[in-house]
Amino acid sequence: MNFVLPRRFTLPTTLTPYDGLGDPKKYIKKFTSIMIVNGSISRFRDISKPFEEHFVGSAIYLHDSDYLNTIKQGQHESFKDYMMRFTKIALSIPDLHPEVELHAIKSGLRPGKFQETIAVAKPKTMAEFREKAKGQIDIEELQQAQKLEKPHYRDDDKTRDKKKNFKPTSRYESYTQFNTKRDDIIKEILNSKLIKPPRKAGSYPYSKGADQSKYCSFHQKHGHTTDDCVIAKDLLERLARQCHLDKYIGGRIQQRAPPLETKARPDNMAKIKTDRTTTTPNNQHV
Repeated sequence: MNFVLPRRFTLPTTLTPYDGLGDPKKYIKKFTSIMIVNGSISRFRDISKPFEEHFVGSAIYLHDSDYLNTIKQGQHESFKDYMMRFTKIALSIPDLHPEVELHAIKSGLRPGKFQETIAVAKPKTMAEFREKAKGQIDIEELQQAQKLEKPHYRDDDKTRDKKKNFKPTSRYESYTQFNTKRDDIIKEILNSKLIKPPRKAGSYPYSKGADQSKYCSFHQKHGHTTDDCVIAKDLLERLARQCHLDKYIGGRIQQRAPPLETKARPDNMAKIKTDRTTTTPNNQHV
């Protein structure tokens, strides 16, 4: 530490720090060669010997080419992860022959379509194998992306199912008693064009288990009757409150309660105002 470095000395940039892999003696030899060029070797053995002793255990964990044959792709391991794990170990093996590396990585593949593809293609170099590997990685990443999107589609399906199974509820607290069947009234007012049928009337697909003995003249489909149709029932009540169906009412009924969610709708205000108008003995309206 007390050694005075030469004025023009610069730290070697071609030598990377020892990472615990490889023979420490080879690293010392390389370091010595570089430092000789820089002219600063005074008492170098005092530095190199402790270094060798400290990292001598690392040599025990070095792998040879035979170790590659023990690396196998896991049952649920992606091909990309297998490639990264294999390559990391292969890079730590000095003077690894390319043919040995190619044989080992093919032998470690999990049984499946990609293994069959490699068996047919018979890549002769690691470059050819990596080209096939790139296609396999792209396929797996696409499949993974599709899996992540599936829950979104399931949510959409649930929403559609809810709409499909949606059952409308009545809008009114009380309903007018007609002197004619609702089915006949619907047919007549459709024929007179007082109302129009639903946009998709007659083109609804038949649902499974639909009762073919029941028919709704308003929706023009089987499965329920006009009398049971809540939408048709509410439609007739609204028309009755607007005085369009007086001829179907046996005598004028008293003031009806407005819809639950529209207690003071503008289209009912005129009717309500008229019904509330009475005549005093002095012919004054209040």
